[in-house]
Amino acid sequence: MISRVLSQYPQVQKRALSSSSEGSRATWPGWETIIGIEVHSQIKSRHKLFSSSLNSVDEPPNTRVSLFDAAFPGTLPKLNRRCVDLAIRTALGLRASVQRRSAFDRKHYFYHDLPSGYQITQSYSPIAKGGVLLLDKANRTVRIKQVQLEQDTGKTTFSDALKSTQVDLNRAGAGLMEIVSEPDMRTPEEAAAYVRTLQALLRSVGASDGNMEQGSLRCDVNVSVNKVGEPWGTRCEIKNLNSIKSVQAAIACEADRQISLLQKGSAVSQETRGFDESRVMTFKLRSKEDAPEYRYMPDPNLPPLILTEKDIERVRQSMPELPHETSARLERGYGLVPRDIQVLMSVGSGTNVGYDGDVGPGNAVQYFEAVAKGREPKAVVNWITQELVAQLGRRNENFDQLPVSTQQLGDLIDLVQAGSITGTSAKTVVRHMFNTQTPRSASISELVDTLGLRAEAVSDHALKGFCEQAIQELPLEADLVRKGNDKVLMKIVGKVMKLSKGTADAKMVRATLQGMLSS
Repeated sequence: MISRVLSQYPQVQKRALSSSSEGSRATWPGWETIIGIEVHSQIKSRHKLFSSSLNSVDEPPNTRVSLFDAAFPGTLPKLNRRCVDLAIRTALGLRASVQRRSAFDRKHYFYHDLPSGYQITQSYSPIAKGGVLLLDKANRTVRIKQVQLEQDTGKTTFSDALKSTQVDLNRAGAGLMEIVSEPDMRTPEEAAAYVRTLQALLRSVGASDGNMEQGSLRCDVNVSVNKVGEPWGTRCEIKNLNSIKSVQAAIACEADRQISLLQKGSAVSQETRGFDESRVMTFKLRSKEDAPEYRYMPDPNLPPLILTEKDIERVRQSMPELPHETSARLERGYGLVPRDIQVLMSVGSGTNVGYDGDVGPGNAVQYFEAVAKGREPKAVVNWITQELVAQLGRRNENFDQLPVSTQQLGDLIDLVQAGSITGTSAKTVVRHMFNTQTPRSASISELVDTLGLRAEAVSDHALKGFCEQAIQELPLEADLVRKGNDKVLMKIVGKVMKLSKGTADAKMVRATLQGMLSS
């Protein structure tokens, strides 16, 4: 993954990156990179954190703003307990210690989209501490420092047409969780795996849809470098990274920048930086000396948040299945390989996350399990990952837009297994359903008959005729096969299947062609 991302940034790759003995992991020989990440995840609650305003994504600007959101004098915050429950779910999923007593602080700074002049957060007394996130079966783990509740800000945009800055407060006051990791990651690849795994966990517990492209999940990354065996270097923070690709690339660029400075004998200054994807570089936002003094203070309008064991146990009993539990169940119960499990768990992820912890059905795992009842799991997962997902990808559609129901795919697989239809013809049926938006209640058997795809025994004479025609239409490929290049044979097999409209048996076609081209 990281090598593919960095191939888009050849100047970084050319200067500093090389492949280590561990594979595609990007390294700087003799140097160590220390990485920590702060993830800001918007809580999927119907209402904001401290007001009754509805959370909004697509509403017109400034239509979901209460008097408290706009910081009218005399208005008071009222804590949304649904946000608290979702933060507890997240903490339990991270194996963190939920604090029986936490408190809210005011973080003061002035900006257009923060009308009160302060953000309510939990920097000093968070709702959860400790925890760990398991990245993969190699038991790579990242420790979690804390999970805290806080407010989101509004949104500021500059209008070229009006030559003015415009502020939309629809997002102001929405609930956020800030999840702070310990500096346990050492490569851009590990950082990407951390964000991806955390995103899956947040979706699985219903705390957030984790859509980075919509701003529901944003990352601040801390990076420092040092010679192997020496003390850690001076860290720099890269703000507001909104995709996993940009997290990887920004870390690579920043590590390369710091190493280049140190190799020239210069010092690395502690700074807050941004990442410019178009120029493939980080840039200075402010130095440590220029950093604002936030003047934290306890919020006088909010009492401490007190949680009892009963509160925590109630949330624990409502916990959905966690990603590592789903993965283990798919491997143990269905014999699926890690790659297929990863595809199933990623396809449709986030689209089934409703408000206030409602995690509904609809992703590929539930779809697979419904079809796999009484059928060969490997055949089912192949149809989903290699055919259905591919068709969705070509159309840039989401899994919840899939026109093929679980009943229809199951019936189609049954027809293939029974020999009533060939695999090629079955794929034709699927493409037809995508192209025509066939009703999800339509009979697959009737559709096969309507399309004339019911398998009929192709006579030896007819099969030989199809093969001869294919050889005549693909003379170069046929000549290569005669010279021993068997890889090209499948192209001719495909031609025969097309000529026979998918009714020929692929194994018989291959055997017939081999006999004709070897003589």
